[in-house]
Amino acid sequence: FFFIPFRSIQILEAEGKGEILPPTIQKIIKGYNKYLRPFFDNGPVSIGMSLDIASIDTISEINMDYTATIFLRQRWTDERLCFDGNKSLSLDGRLVEMLWVPDTFIVDSKKSFLHDITVENRLIRIYPNGTVLYALRITTTVACSMDLTKYPMDKQTCTLQLESWGYNINDVTFYWTRGNDSVRGLDTLRLAQYTVEDHFTSVSEAVYETGRYPKLVFHFELKRNILYFILETYIPSILLVVLSWVSFWISQSSVPARICIGVTTVLTMTTLMMGARTSLPSANCFIKAIDVYLGICFSFIFGALLEYAVAHFCTLHRLSSKEIPKVFQFLDCCPTKHLCSELKLQLMSNPASSESVTKTPLTSKGEDFIGCSSPMSVMKRLSCIFDCFRVKNPYHIDNYARFSFPLSFIIINVFYWIYYLYF
Repeated sequence: FFFIPFRSIQILEAEGKGEILPPTIQKIIKGYNKYLRPFFDNGPVSIGMSLDIASIDTISEINMDYTATIFLRQRWTDERLCFDGNKSLSLDGRLVEMLWVPDTFIVDSKKSFLHDITVENRLIRIYPNGTVLYALRITTTVACSMDLTKYPMDKQTCTLQLESWGYNINDVTFYWTRGNDSVRGLDTLRLAQYTVEDHFTSVSEAVYETGRYPKLVFHFELKRNILYFILETYIPSILLVVLSWVSFWISQSSVPARICIGVTTVLTMTTLMMGARTSLPSANCFIKAIDVYLGICFSFIFGALLEYAVAHFCTLHRLSSKEIPKVFQFLDCCPTKHLCSELKLQLMSNPASSESVTKTPLTSKGEDFIGCSSPMSVMKRLSCIFDCFRVKNPYHIDNYARFSFPLSFIIINVFYWIYYLYF
């Protein structure tokens, strides 16, 4: 009861459209079934495709995707649309609903839309031999798996994959109309952070549980421009490292000045490291090249702060006298307790005789070396050996740091840039 009036309305609408169509189109559309593909009983229909890349708007490392506006053109032959003449017919895009069109879709698309200002951006053109040209203007956001290990000296290879949704390889076959030249627009494309180094096309098949489907893949390689990161991150971090070395030329007695430089450079480097990660995925497991470099710079800055702490500690524990430490070191290494007690009494009664004390024979008065075999004497001898490695003049620590820190930083930089640029 309800189906008959609805069917009558559809017939009337079709007849109304037929009345306003030109006679040639009416002749073509008459008896045409848009629900059946061309060559329904005579093998698959071949569909050629080409692309024009109008723009690549954004490339996001956080979301691992890129957004592009493309002109997608599809071409196939439908023997039911042949007509007499030598000129093609350009139809209104809204007449696409009356014809069969391929069910092509973008595989890795997260979201896409067809432009509809001022009308839907679709083109349909029919040639006398039944060839159909169908063009669309689409903006799509496509997933792109990125390897950020060498960020920001990385290269990324992204793809745009086109497949048939419902027709398998027995119904439809895809091919690029002009091979690698089927994709245009990348040569004149200008991106903010990237340069398109190479691009090529390929033809393959997608295998699913429901069958094998035709697939076209467009590959393009993007190289990141490193100049921005050199000015934004690398040069400031190098300058902070150099600034931390200024403390080596400041007197060790100027505690506030050296501590201020060390703490300020450490905090500034920490802020720079946090700012460098704001444009990257927070849960990314990659150790990136920029993280390695910032870690190296932070280590040198923190090392400069520790250097002053060590130098200041050695300065505070340095004795003002040079002879008395030798005497006490000699007494600590004395082999017998009786001889040590006599030498200490002699030193306390006459401090000026310290030189003669150090030259006193250890085996005087017939003392034997019974004490040398005790554990305490062994520990004292080990302490004497360790004393040889003490810094005699803590002020020389700064002199060593002035040479070792810059040289180490230059060597590490050479290995860093060679590895990440050429390997």
